[in-house]
Amino acid sequence: MAEISAATVVKLRKLSGQSMGECKKALEEANGDMDKATEILRKKGLATLAKRAERETSEGAVVVWQSEDGKTAAMATLCCETAFVAKSDDFIALAKEFHGYIAVAGATPGANTILQTTVNGKNFQEVLTDVVSRTGEKMQVGDYARFQLDGAGLIGSYVHFNKKVGSMLLIETDSVQVAQSESVKQAAADFAMHITASKPIALDPTNLDPQIVEKEKAIYADQVKNKPPQVVEKIVEGKLKKFYSDYCLLMQPFVKDDSKSVEQVLAEAAKQAGGKATIKRFVRFEVG
Repeated sequence: MAEISAATVVKLRKLSGQSMGECKKALEEANGDMDKATEILRKKGLATLAKRAERETSEGAVVVWQSEDGKTAAMATLCCETAFVAKSDDFIALAKEFHGYIAVAGATPGANTILQTTVNGKNFQEVLTDVVSRTGEKMQVGDYARFQLDGAGLIGSYVHFNKKVGSMLLIETDSVQVAQSESVKQAAADFAMHITASKPIALDPTNLDPQIVEKEKAIYADQVKNKPPQVVEKIVEGKLKKFYSDYCLLMQPFVKDDSKSVEQVLAEAAKQAGGKATIKRFVRFEVG
């Protein structure tokens, strides 16, 4: 077996971030070969991921990136097992690196897009595995979405102070002037916070899963099944309208003024700017 010098162990430690003991073990196993030792440490990280595959990752952070011109934005969640690790230097550094990967990732939603994105010759799966091997804790990418503006409009985003929940929405306008107006910019910022707090599940009733709607209708009908059919129909219609206002973003009462719906507030903001605006998409991500 090749003699492993302290300088070699220190070099591997700087490259991998592992403890001196782990680096020495890896180098001994690799007979002093630095590349093989690095691979051994990476495999250890993969083994840790596999071993802890069923563990819940209920801690972590929502990360948002937006281009300088405001035309493109992306949001994703980086998750870990414990709050202790979520506050660690390793995780904080990983989240910063994660931000860079989000900036160049593709448009396909989902964690795999981020994991396969390559920066400086290294995909994020490799980066993640390296950190897992140091911390011994399962980490994973949760959700990922990317918005792109093709015309006039703006993208609003918000991440709560605890970094565990955030939202992003895309608003299209009939002119650049409207998109750049203070009233519409403020509305976009307010709506991102509104989404975070109010948890809508669809933009409007047409975007709801038909099965969800039918299930709700059946529940409401069963609650008043002893009443005359025409009465049942009206009651179900009323309850369904309430359901829409609870869970459809455009129909929800605006959190800052519940006398108006989100759709009404946006219309007023756009009118003040001399035009029209429409919310086209939104996402809400939460860790845990």
